[in-house]
Amino acid sequence: MIVTLTTDFGPSSPYVAAMKGVILSIAPDVRLVDLSHAVPPQDVAHGAAVLEEVAPFFPAGTIHVAVVDPGVGTERRIVYAEIGNQRFVAPDNGLLGLVAAETPPTESREITNHDLFLPKISATFHGRDIMAPVAAHLALGVAPQQLGPPLQRLVSLNAPVAVIQSNAIRGAVRMIDSFGNVISNIRGDTLKSMPLDVTATICCGGQTVAGFANVYADASDGQLIALIGSSGYVELAVVGGSAAARSGVGPGEPFTLDYADN
Repeated sequence: MIVTLTTDFGPSSPYVAAMKGVILSIAPDVRLVDLSHAVPPQDVAHGAAVLEEVAPFFPAGTIHVAVVDPGVGTERRIVYAEIGNQRFVAPDNGLLGLVAAETPPTESREITNHDLFLPKISATFHGRDIMAPVAAHLALGVAPQQLGPPLQRLVSLNAPVAVIQSNAIRGAVRMIDSFGNVISNIRGDTLKSMPLDVTATICCGGQTVAGFANVYADASDGQLIALIGSSGYVELAVVGGSAAARSGVGPGEPFTLDYADN
C-alpha cells in the first residue's frame, strides 16, 4: 500500500520524519512517498493545487495524507474522502477543494474514532497524532465506516475563478512553482473556445507577452514566455530564470489574456 505525504513543514523538517515514524510503527510494509513538503506555510490553496496536479497519477487506492492546517487545534474537522480512485486524509479547510471540484467524492467522513489515534493528542500536531495513524490503519485494511460519521459535503476552496469574456479571460495567479514559473488559474483547454484568427496578449504583474510558446526551448535565455504548462494551466516563465522574481507577483494577483483580431 502507498501512503503519500504533502505538508507545509519544509523539506528538512523533523515533523515529516515523526509522521513517517508513526505510520511505519503501525504499518511497517507501507510505501511512503513525499509529494511535497515545500508548500508555503499555511498556504491551503497551494497545497490544494499540489494534490490536484499530482494525486491522480498514483495507483488506485493510494492514501494521500495532506497537512496544511492553519486551524490545527480548533473545531475544524479532519476528514477522509474517496475522490476518483484515490483516498485522502486531511483537515477539512479547503485542502481537498480542487480535487473534489474536479471529481465529486464518492464517500467522505469526519474522522472521530479515537481508537485509531495516538494515545496522547497534541493540540498543535494533528498530522502526527491523528492523520498519520489513521492513514496507517487504513493501509492495514480498516474500513472507512470505522472512521466516523458520513459528511454531506467538504469545505470548498475559496479561490479566484477565471472569467471568460468576449475578448478576454480574467484570471489570477494560482501558484508559483519551484522554478519561479507563474501559474495561473486559466486552463489551457479554455483557449480552445477562442477564435482562431486572434492573438492573445498575456499580462501579469506589469509583464506582457504576445502569443504562446510551445516549449521553454522556443525562446532564448532570459526571455519571458507564456505557455501551457504540464499542469494544464497557462503560465509565465523566464527561460533560465524566474518569472515570479521578474514580475514580483504572488498567488491571487491578476493574470489576464486579452484577444485582438489579426
